[in-house]
Amino acid sequence: MTEFPRTLPAPRTPDPRDAPSLRWGVVGTGWIAERFVAALLAGTGQRVAAVASRSLPRAERFVRENAPAGAVAYGRYEQLYSDPQVDVVYVATPHTEHLGSALDAIAHGKHVLVEKPIGLDAVEAARVRDEAEAAGVFCAEALWSAFLPKFDVIRQLLEDGVLGSIQTVQAEVGERLPESHRIFDPSLAGGPLLDLGTYPVALATAVLGDPDTVVARGIAHPLGVLAQVGAVLGYPGAQAVLHSTLAADTPVSAVVAGERATIVFPRDFYLPGDFELRGPGGRVLQHSEPAVRHESLHFEAAEVARCIAEGRTETPLRRPAESVLTLTVMDAIRREAGDRHPERA
Repeated sequence: MTEFPRTLPAPRTPDPRDAPSLRWGVVGTGWIAERFVAALLAGTGQRVAAVASRSLPRAERFVRENAPAGAVAYGRYEQLYSDPQVDVVYVATPHTEHLGSALDAIAHGKHVLVEKPIGLDAVEAARVRDEAEAAGVFCAEALWSAFLPKFDVIRQLLEDGVLGSIQTVQAEVGERLPESHRIFDPSLAGGPLLDLGTYPVALATAVLGDPDTVVARGIAHPLGVLAQVGAVLGYPGAQAVLHSTLAADTPVSAVVAGERATIVFPRDFYLPGDFELRGPGGRVLQHSEPAVRHESLHFEAAEVARCIAEGRTETPLRRPAESVLTLTVMDAIRREAGDRHPERA
């Protein structure tokens, strides 16, 4: 029996500035690409070699406003994939283009970090995984929470058995966005699951694995996507209760409860920030880290660079198999909630 610890373990996350420097190509010039490049340049020794968009003026503007001098702007993705000065490609295209962008980069022998979700469903995720494996290149999904220092602390607590047998995982995420946002566009794989629901499902599958049963209910939005989704994942002796919504802003809280101790995220569980380990007799240990949000995207870039430099084709922090499992569960939730893939209709 593992006793309640006197202190929390320290994160084992290496300093991102110490990671070997690679030459990055960025495909896509939207909001997340801007933040990824900003974090890359501010927090690591990585280099941005090229940026591609379907519009050359847009790529040139992105380079001018966000990238260092010397970065090349391309008006076609294929030009970036063919650039010998690019070691690894960060795929930041819309969800519906993740599969094609990733496969094209892999076909050109490039390592890939694909913004989440790595595909629209488990079939797409498995295809990216299999093609990368066949080509012998690195592949990972940029689920940034998996790379944060606080989640390494949680991994250690789970590995050491501090919580005992896990009984329940509860996680929710909600963000009220304007109806003009792409998340309300069915043709762009809109709805709460792929953007927001990824985080609760990924937490549950990371802690409890592949569920035996999935029960879900959804509430439709007039624009043709789901507005809210709730799900219960069943495991032998355990449950995960998950919720995501576009109808309201929520605390984005989570709980991982075991027989002997409980991890509590009071808010923003998938972002950099604090959590508590609560034990018997009212004992509480708190992990604190700066809540700096997207500046912490540099952790995923540094991990990718370390893995590639070491000749590895995946990272233990977010293996492709884990991405496939998360999307397998999300596929089941979508079916149960009455959702489909209108972007493929």
